[in-house]
Amino acid sequence: MPKKINLDMASVEPREQRLGTIIAWDGNSEELHEQSGYELRGQKERGRKGCGGNCRLCELSGPFTQGAVCSEQMVECQAGNVRDAVLIQHSPIGCGGGQVEYNAIYRNGLAMRGYKVENIRIISTNLKESDMVFGAADKLRQSIDDAWERYKPQAIFVASSCATGIIGEDIESITDEKEAELGIPVVPLACEGFRSKHWSTGFDATQHGILRQIVRRNPQKKQEDLVNVINLWGSDVFTPLLKNLNLRVNYVVDLASVEELAQMSEAAATVGFCYTLSSYLAAALEQHFGVPEVKAPMPYGFAGTDAWLRELARVTHREDLVEPFIQAEHERVKPRVEELKKKLKGVKGFVATGSAYAHGLIQVMRELGIEVDGSLTFHHDPVYDSGDTQEDSLGYLNQHYGKVSNFHVSNRQQYQLYAFLQQVKPDFLLIRHNGLAPLASRLGIPAAPLGDEHIAVGYDGMINLGETILEILAHKKFHDDIRKHVKLPYKKWWLKQKDAYILAKHPELIEDDEEAEGYRAEERVEVGAHA
Repeated sequence: MPKKINLDMASVEPREQRLGTIIAWDGNSEELHEQSGYELRGQKERGRKGCGGNCRLCELSGPFTQGAVCSEQMVECQAGNVRDAVLIQHSPIGCGGGQVEYNAIYRNGLAMRGYKVENIRIISTNLKESDMVFGAADKLRQSIDDAWERYKPQAIFVASSCATGIIGEDIESITDEKEAELGIPVVPLACEGFRSKHWSTGFDATQHGILRQIVRRNPQKKQEDLVNVINLWGSDVFTPLLKNLNLRVNYVVDLASVEELAQMSEAAATVGFCYTLSSYLAAALEQHFGVPEVKAPMPYGFAGTDAWLRELARVTHREDLVEPFIQAEHERVKPRVEELKKKLKGVKGFVATGSAYAHGLIQVMRELGIEVDGSLTFHHDPVYDSGDTQEDSLGYLNQHYGKVSNFHVSNRQQYQLYAFLQQVKPDFLLIRHNGLAPLASRLGIPAAPLGDEHIAVGYDGMINLGETILEILAHKKFHDDIRKHVKLPYKKWWLKQKDAYILAKHPELIEDDEEAEGYRAEERVEVGAHA
């Protein structure tokens, strides 16, 4: 299994180093799982099938990036969403561009959970050219003082940036100084964009800081009915679900208070809706604070939800409650699922989301009888932080629901999505990060941006997702009209390509016009010969 999480260091270890995360791969889901060697990660024997912890899963390295998200943005959407805290971005003002989007998400999340709706509390130190030359320590001190005077927060987070990483700004010394002065946690978060190729390291950076400086080290009590639920901003689906086991929910990190973060060490267990998000925090809570992580398939579809509930019940000693609940839920939900299956018969879907979340969505779609032979995940973790095979979400998908024939890993590259969609020609697209949705619309494919990431969780999740898909399919004509009246921003040569990774395999096609033209000429000859 992966090595124990180190909370003595101020900086989190990037996912590439810790888990072997990759951002580009092409094949089918069974091949990806086999090459990942999940069950062999961490074993000492060399020369065995799979990586065994001794090598990295090979990734396709493209010559450029059309669009992506960085770790600092994920800190914005995590630390910036703690209700009674302030996030300071020690950065140029451009790094705060995501504040507008995350403010809207934060306000919507507060409304969905029944909290007072208010604006996000994020401050930028607004670094200038002179700060890059002479340093900006005093600017950071002043920003911390301003945050304290303006908001009187229970904690202050300080996010680094590429700029502060380049000049070697000593953020940790300043936060230590201010923490002693103000008497509240002042938490440095190492999240420079160049620190990791994948933005999910930003989740880990926020959670690392919380574990080090906010979670109670020696809790005086344990709350045997409290469960940490690691989530984003979605609707409250876990409270009614866990209530049947006489359990209470402690939502973290987004929309939590500082006190709710502190009490994570008092909980009876930790769960999540997506291992991409929950892996680091849940594993560290078990390793350092003795809070068991529920190691089970994610709660998607009948089989996954059943297994998840049974393991949660076992960990919290509620086995006597779980079986009657599961039986009652099957009897309640199955008739409606069967109705949805009839309506969705023959429909083909495509998923484009984060890694583990995509695995869960595909499970639910196949429960609904939807054909899924294509998917795009924005990254792939060959293993999660616990190393437990019960959390092998890709392996669970393959074993219980069958492989996905066209399974792609691509870090939100629009130019590649065109080829992916052409391969399988789906009837609709499920997506979490909306930047790719307009391209699908231009191809006449309706897309459902899943703003509520909990929509597919649990037994009701199958009904919720099925009804959402029917709703977006009802707007197919609108997207067909878009397709007829817009032009794609790509050359005809690219639109004819069947391999979305051709530029990764042949970077000379964009580096050298003569070579590129020669390749195109060879392709024309080959096409002519086949014709």
